[in-house]
Parts: sequence; C-alpha cells; structure tokens
Amino acid sequence: MAVQVGVTIDRSSPVPLYHQLAEQLREAIASGRLRPGDQLENEMALAGRLNLARPTVRQAIQELVDRGLVLRRRGVGTMVANPKVHRRAELTSLYDDLCRAGGRPSTSVLRHELVRDERVAAALDLSPDADLLLIVRLRYSGDRPLALMSNWLPPAYHGITREDLEGSGLYALLRTRGARPVVAAQSIGARPPSAPERRHLLLKAAEPVLTMTRTAFDSEGNAVEHGDHCYRAQDYSIEVLIDQR
Repeated sequence: MAVQVGVTIDRSSPVPLYHQLAEQLREAIASGRLRPGDQLENEMALAGRLNLARPTVRQAIQELVDRGLVLRRRGVGTMVANPKVHRRAELTSLYDDLCRAGGRPSTSVLRHELVRDERVAAALDLSPDADLLLIVRLRYSGDRPLALMSNWLPPAYHGITREDLEGSGLYALLRTRGARPVVAAQSIGARPPSAPERRHLLLKAAEPVLTMTRTAFDSEGNAVEHGDHCYRAQDYSIEVLIDQR
C-alpha cells in the first residue's frame, strides 16, 4: 500500500512547484517518515491530492530518482531506495575512470558466451532459465593487469560483441543501445585471490584483492547488468561519497 505524506505547496513561492514537492518528499525520507521499501503514491494520485499537473509531479519524482532516493519498478511502482543503493550523476566503468585519469586502458576478453545462472537471473529480475550474456574481461592499465571482471547482461544486450568490449567501457556500450545505468546496488569487500585471479592479476598468494559486486538499474528500475569484479588491492582504491543532505 502506498504511503501518503503531508505536503504543502506554496504557489506564491519563487521555488518551482516540482522542486517544492521533491524537497518535501526528500525530507520525509531523511526523517524516516518514508522508510526503505515504502511505496509512494502514484503520479496521478499525488497530482490529484495536491492539485498539481501530472508533468510537475513526474518531474519531482524524477529528481528523487536521479538522486538515488527512490526506484521505479515496473509493475510495482515507485519505492524508497535501500540506503545501500548508491547513485552518481552517471555511473561509470573502470575503462572510463582510467581514461579520465590519463591512463592507457586495454582489455582482453576471456569469455563471451550465453549462459544460464539462477543466482544472476534473480539479481536481474529474470526467469531462472533466461539466457544471459556472460563476459569475462581482464582490464589493463598500461601494461599492468588491474582488474578481472565478470558481467552478465540481459537478452536486450546480447548484441554487444568481443570487438566492442575490447575498445570501449561496458557502460558506454550500454548507453549506445539505449540503456542508461543510473542506480546501483553495490557491495565492496576484500579477500585472498583464487588461483585464476592470482594468475591473471600476477599476484602472490598472500596479496589480497578488492572485490565489488554490483547490479545496475536504469531510471525505470530495469536491471541492465550484474557484475562481479576483483582488483589488485595495491593498485586500486574505491572512494565512496556519503551525502547527508
């Protein structure tokens, strides 16, 4: 059931109506009046209750989506995001990050094949027998291996080729196909490397790897990729922005 939050709209204020609504919903989330998993009223209900135009309400909700505070899920509605979900203006790939830092990224594609994986299919909100495109890549910075990355893609993106992946970052390729990842559920950890990871990343047995597991969603709440990555800990760090606005 949708949770109704008291909202006051001041039509004499110079603050745009959509922003007034977005800010009051944001404050309700920050104060705990709206909790993770709570469902917001739909656009039509909000517009009717507050006597606002539906495009105004849609713009307000989109502002919350863009800030990672709520998720749109097809068939479910708009829900308050879990605090673990982290949003950037535009999620980037390691390839993009290396390019911006002036590095020389290159990629070796180790696997590119259709597979079935119930665990990943569940993360992507697909049926257990869905065909997923598995890509496993070894990412270099200059001549040095930096990351071993496994990603699974839904059927809509099976057209991405080995050649595509060798010359571009995955998120850039997804954007060219109409997908814009904007929200990610992500976990970060550290552990000893497996034998294949030691071999590919040129590690000694005692050297750890940083790990990241991520499922990325577009602004409509559709999962567009799931990834399990590991990085050379001595060459890589992960920065997290904590915003308490």
